Amino acid sequence: MPDLSVSSTPETAKIRPKGEFDPEAVASTDRLAVGNVLAEMEKALNDIVSDNPRLGGDDDAGTVRLDDLKAVLEISLAVNSSLVIDEILQAVMLKAVELLSAERGFVMLLDRDGVLQFKTAHNIRQEEITEESFKISNSIANRVAETGKSVYTSDAQEDERYANQKSVVELNLRSIMCVPLKIKNRVIGVIYLDNSSQAKLFLKSDMYLFELFAQQAAMAIHNAQLYDHLNRLKRYNEDIIAQSPVGIIVIDPEYSLVTINDASLAALQINKADVHLGVDDPVHSRLTDLIPPAEWPKWRKMIAQVLTGGGNFREDRYFHNTGYDEKVLSIKVSATSSLPGGKTGAILVLEDITEKVILEKYVILSEKLVAKGEMAASIGHELNNYLTIISNNAELVQINIDRSDMERAKNNSRQVVDNIAKMKRFTDGLMDFSKMETEMVDYDIRRLVENLLFSIKSQRKYKGVAIDFAAGNIPDIPIDVGQIQQVLLNLLNNAVDAMAKTEKPRIAIDCRFDSEQDRLIIAVTDNGHGMSEDIRQKIFQPHFTTKANGHGLGLVNSRKIILNHGGDMVVDSAEGQGTTFTIYLPRTRNAPKS
Repeated sequence: MPDLSVSSTPETAKIRPKGEFDPEAVASTDRLAVGNVLAEMEKALNDIVSDNPRLGGDDDAGTVRLDDLKAVLEISLAVNSSLVIDEILQAVMLKAVELLSAERGFVMLLDRDGVLQFKTAHNIRQEEITEESFKISNSIANRVAETGKSVYTSDAQEDERYANQKSVVELNLRSIMCVPLKIKNRVIGVIYLDNSSQAKLFLKSDMYLFELFAQQAAMAIHNAQLYDHLNRLKRYNEDIIAQSPVGIIVIDPEYSLVTINDASLAALQINKADVHLGVDDPVHSRLTDLIPPAEWPKWRKMIAQVLTGGGNFREDRYFHNTGYDEKVLSIKVSATSSLPGGKTGAILVLEDITEKVILEKYVILSEKLVAKGEMAASIGHELNNYLTIISNNAELVQINIDRSDMERAKNNSRQVVDNIAKMKRFTDGLMDFSKMETEMVDYDIRRLVENLLFSIKSQRKYKGVAIDFAAGNIPDIPIDVGQIQQVLLNLLNNAVDAMAKTEKPRIAIDCRFDSEQDRLIIAVTDNGHGMSEDIRQKIFQPHFTTKANGHGLGLVNSRKIILNHGGDMVVDSAEGQGTTFTIYLPRTRNAPKS
């Protein structure tokens, strides 16, 4: 009878590296003490022999030699020298055939459905064999994969289990060994070897080496699979970031760029060729390289708040000057502790909402135009009512005089006078902003000014005018947003008109909060021609104007709006020294001033 045996690979026979997946361990393996590794291998082999007494006879063929252990060690170093799955499979197959002098061999791995899939096959001449020309009964491979136990036969021709198999007969196979590839008792595939020559029969000791080799090979294959999975996951995440319509920037604590996608470059108007992220690149880009120096303090404050305190930061509307265009960005900053090396950094999500803001302004403008049209129609209707009464009574006056009905004529004339008085009160009411109803909301004055500046910078009259805006730590205050914006727009328009002959026109807007008086102070200063004391005294009088086509109501109405907010507006000017309009708005709304 041929020498037949089936051996299981006990858990104690497994030689585990320090970690199942550690790319650095690949390089450090060469520095392991060979003596320690050989001792571990000898212990594993002793465990195998103790669990398989039939394989552990005293004959010379069953004796484990030191040369064999060294050979397994060298092969283990070879198959663990790469993390590329195809290279590992080729190395495993070649080294298995070489180690055991097999004529043929193949590796099969289980797929997600638990079906063995052919991966690679070689012969003793180190030639690769195609799956079509590799004839072997799948029953052997499937049996090993299902049971997790090795199959060994010294002479398949005499083995009743395999003697009648077509592949055994056609290829005249003699010795066959097939062992499982296991990770933590989980079979991931099989390795198969065979010989057809009676002079090259597998020995019992070959089985020991083959099982020991299979354990090293299984770990190498598993690590390569994990590495491949991580690489695929990395590429998947990179593709998502790259294709995202929202800008994503990742930075480390030193503000060096870790990741930046195309949407971020577009939002910041940065050339991709000017950004350096490569590890080997001596010039590594930092976020400071992408942000204008004047804006960097704001960005640093946003990021520092997240890096030091954790949590998130959000700026719904950030006005960013790229040097070419004015953009409106929505910025979200959050902390991350998942950077390479365990570093903590920040993730910035940028969304260019410039078009959205412009569209909102057009919608608001359209609504205002509609409202003005409705108001004009309402005013016209009201005035027509008065005029109809006046016109009818004026006709009746003449008729009643002709009829000598003086009593009725007097009544008609009184109706004319009364309705003219009503018309005057109605028009006075339209002009009187102290009677205007306000829609007060707590609002960020910084956002109001930035919105206003963004909307007017594209206008022709503001071309060439430098506008400086500074704002300290300002709380939200109750204002009618539309009315205060109207006031500031009127002051800016007047400033531009006053600087028509100024060589380098400049407007400064300064906002600060007076905590002692609990009020907001807004100063709008120009470097125009200024005004005389006489003009300054009359500047807030109705219908007073220094403009050829002015109506003298802009500043009057503006001051009334501020008074209606419980605040005040004053002017400081001198000829040749420019003009400053200062607005005072209380945080707690007072009764409107008269």
